[in-house]
Amino acid sequence: MSSIFRPFRLTALAAAVSLCLPALAVSAQEAQAPKADAKAEGGKKISQVEVKGTADTYDARRDDTATKIVVNSEEITKYGDTNVLDVLKRVPGITVNSSNGRGGEIRMRGLGAGYTQILVNGERAPAGFSMDSLAPDSIERIEVLRAASAEFSTQSVAGTINIILKRSVKNRLRELKLAAQGSSNGYGPNANLQMSDRDGAFSYSLSANAFQDRFEFESWGTETATALNGQTTSLRTLRLPQKGQVSGLNLGPRLNWTLGQDNILTSQTFLNYHRFKNRFNQDTTTLIGAPPPYPDLFNAFENENGFLRSDLSWARKFESGAKLDLKVGVNAGNSDSSSHRTAATIAGVPLLDTTSELTGRDRGVNSTGKYSRTIQKGHTFAFGWDGGVDTRDDERNEINRVRVSGNLPQYEVSEARVKRLAVFAQDEWNITPAWSMYLGARWEGIRTRVTGNTFGRGESSSNVWSPIMQTLYKFPSKSGKGGGDQLRLALTRTYKAPNVGSLTPRRQVSENNSPTEPDFRGNPNLKPELAFGIDAAYEHYWAEGALVSVSVSQRRIDDFTRNLTFFDGERWIQTPSNQDSALTRSLEIETKFPLKAVMQDAPAVDLRASVNRNWSRVESVPGPDNRLDQQTPLTVNLGADYKLGALTTGGSFAFRKGGPVRVSVNQRAYVAPRRELDWYALWKFDAKRQLRFAISNMFHQDFVNDNTYEDARFGSQNRSFTFPQGVRYRATYELKF
Repeated sequence: MSSIFRPFRLTALAAAVSLCLPALAVSAQEAQAPKADAKAEGGKKISQVEVKGTADTYDARRDDTATKIVVNSEEITKYGDTNVLDVLKRVPGITVNSSNGRGGEIRMRGLGAGYTQILVNGERAPAGFSMDSLAPDSIERIEVLRAASAEFSTQSVAGTINIILKRSVKNRLRELKLAAQGSSNGYGPNANLQMSDRDGAFSYSLSANAFQDRFEFESWGTETATALNGQTTSLRTLRLPQKGQVSGLNLGPRLNWTLGQDNILTSQTFLNYHRFKNRFNQDTTTLIGAPPPYPDLFNAFENENGFLRSDLSWARKFESGAKLDLKVGVNAGNSDSSSHRTAATIAGVPLLDTTSELTGRDRGVNSTGKYSRTIQKGHTFAFGWDGGVDTRDDERNEINRVRVSGNLPQYEVSEARVKRLAVFAQDEWNITPAWSMYLGARWEGIRTRVTGNTFGRGESSSNVWSPIMQTLYKFPSKSGKGGGDQLRLALTRTYKAPNVGSLTPRRQVSENNSPTEPDFRGNPNLKPELAFGIDAAYEHYWAEGALVSVSVSQRRIDDFTRNLTFFDGERWIQTPSNQDSALTRSLEIETKFPLKAVMQDAPAVDLRASVNRNWSRVESVPGPDNRLDQQTPLTVNLGADYKLGALTTGGSFAFRKGGPVRVSVNQRAYVAPRRELDWYALWKFDAKRQLRFAISNMFHQDFVNDNTYEDARFGSQNRSFTFPQGVRYRATYELKF
């Protein structure tokens, strides 16, 4: 049996156990359900009246033909997180990978590197935008789409995560949250303000968040080189003490004007500011072999990012039942960074004294439109467009006072212009009350042009036609009330376009150049990766608020892109290149239910669990462990919430399996497994005041980065680094006024 299917036995067992749970729960309910009793005062019969929600109550997870998981505002703010990455790591089917404990890469089906599409208000986040600077309190909901939709970009091989910023308007809302957090690595305050109100036809809402985090810790690692005969030719130990701070500001004003019945004009703006400072010293001690070019490298790094997006949208409903949505938007951003690097010999002789100053400017304009009309009851047709032009200018000044190796051009400028246009059409049809169908098609074209003073002009063009089919079938309910089984199926064609950084042939130099610390150079000849996917799911709703879901998926990726490392005669270089193909498969099991669904008179406890098993194979890389994009093979999430009077408390446990990965013929990596335990408690003093306390990373788990390069000419070189992470405590006082 192929190694790609060998772990299936464990997940099959987990699926069987999960599927047995609803049956046990229903049996328990039937056994414990009280029999109808006609006894009452005076011997009179008392009629029992059960009040439920209306039959047409909308549940996006259950009723949408397209598979969609919606995380609401209450779930987002439950643990008092200070950035959206901590929220997403608890969402079923999502993992957040980090190489050093700061920031992180958001992944679905264990895949990152652009395979997972991240949207903010339905639009792709701009280059340079830091997701960990986005405050959870500024988010209204998070939508997780496992299969592509024609309305959004189909650059979503693994799936789409759409982050919707605050939109809801409540009469006279004033809410202030003041928080403080700390750990053995750092500390910092956090403040959030929410305001909204109405005045006749005008309404507004404002979300504001400010935060700061100071950190200080020391990382450590080793570098080892081994010859073909097994002899150790180089052994180095590394220390990396760091001290710095990160701060940010989020502002999200929204203005609404009701021009008439079913006629609304909306202005929404989002402002994000992020500043990062770090001082670190990489101290290398050579025990065997020759020392690196810079054994004691100091770096003072500062980065400042600002981003502004403003949209004006108009929504109009007509008497015929048609609806028109138009939006035009502009965005602007800037990124300024400075890196001052110095190094010297033990005797104090200067080896390096250089400063790199980088300036980036982004600007763009975009327009979207959608016209939809109900042809007949339960049958809606829509078409629209999505287009825009984005430009980025980069300027780098290199001031070399002392540099003994790795010389760079002293002045570089470049401009990247990306033009995109997409048109789409979709048809949603409730064929019968139990069967619905979604058919969509999207054509998307992207033109990228990159010019610079140190490299030739590079151009890239891609045109992708994406047909999409999704269907949902609901089995008739046996009891006629509540519960129900349903099946989902989706066929999609998606793609991944190369980003501007991967296309730009400008070289980014690594000071201590080696096979595990190579320079990077883009490839203007990259082609988009095309994927054909199939998704299927079985969902069982067996009580109010209770769900079991089992889903499987497969993606076949052509023109797969991976980074190749080679020696050009002077330095080690890493560059992306299109290879042949790759295959990825996933099995996802999720269940959630209130304890009262299986136990009569049970306490107010809600339970949830999910298991995600992923397999992949890269054709051009020999196995074993030739996983795609260092794919996370297994993720397990467990959680529980309990409410008793004014107290609400709960916890979340996440396990992420690691293991060896064959990145390419010459490159290997080891991903350390992670176990994270988080806990929170919320105490409501009254309707306006409450206190929230949370603890994260209770297992005190560190981040480990391990890479190996092997070459038949000289042997292998390994670099392993550990980034310590402490237990983090957070306290938040929340006040409505």
